[in-house]
This record gives sequence, structure tokens and C-alpha cells, in this order.
Amino acid sequence: MASSYTVLGTEKMTTGENAGTWGTKTNTNLEILEQAFGGYLAFTIDATSETLAITDGDSTASTSQARHQVIKLSGTLSGNTTVTVPNDIVKTYIVSNATSGTYTVAFKTVSGTGFTFATTNKGVKLLYADGTNVVDTGIGSVGTYDLDGGELTLDADSYTS
Repeated sequence: MASSYTVLGTEKMTTGENAGTWGTKTNTNLEILEQAFGGYLAFTIDATSETLAITDGDSTASTSQARHQVIKLSGTLSGNTTVTVPNDIVKTYIVSNATSGTYTVAFKTVSGTGFTFATTNKGVKLLYADGTNVVDTGIGSVGTYDLDGGELTLDADSYTS
């Protein structure tokens, strides 16, 4: 039986397979996991439609951009832009919109829905992909926050809330 791959692109080797290359393949799998849980990608947008892909068994940042935990989007926008990640991925993303220009940036799966940075939102958002859509957690660096009646304490001695 041949190897199979996870949605993150790690190789699931079968017993007895890959004699002599097991160590290299394991190291690649660990690099892939490192990117997924703590990797940083600076991605320059140069079109109105950008696709971030994942290549099975490949830990190269330039060919597996959608795997990274933190993605900083930059570049001068020439129109509203859509950045897509694979449909079947399930993971969290910290996405920074550092683009210039007064256009929106949508971050979504290929076939599903996602989050759209408004033309003036040049902040950071915590998003997650649920295997179908990219969902906004409501946590970000720009905007207001609804505490649903809860109290926010602003200092250690609780004098300011």
C-alpha cells in the first residue's frame, strides 16, 4: 500500500515503506507541522485573485503557503481581491492585512465563504477554516467588541473597568 497524505500535506507512510528515506520524510513532516502551528508567510498580492496552495509532502514555503499559521498580506491593490485556501483544510489563521489601496481583501476557501477586510481595515484577524468556509472569530486588532454584558477590566488592581 502506498503512502497517503493529510490535508496539511504530511505523509502517512505504511509499515515497511520508505526504507532508507524514513528519517528524511519524518523531518519533512515535522517541518510541515511547524509551519501549520507557528509558520509565518509574507505574501505579496499582485492580482485580484490569489490562491494559497498546499503541496503534499513538501515543506517549501513558496509552494505550500496555505499551511502557515500567520499570513501577512501586502502589496498595492488594484481592485477588490480574493485570497483563497483549499476547501478541505481545518486550521486557524492569523491574517494581517498590510495592503495599500482602498479595496477589500476577502480571505476564503476556494468554494466556500470567508472573511472580508473592509477597504479601511488594515488590521489583523484571527480566523479559522472549518473544512468548508473561513470563519471570523471576532478577535482582531481593528473594530469594536461586544462583551454581551460582561465586564472588561483594564488594569491589574481592577480600578478601571
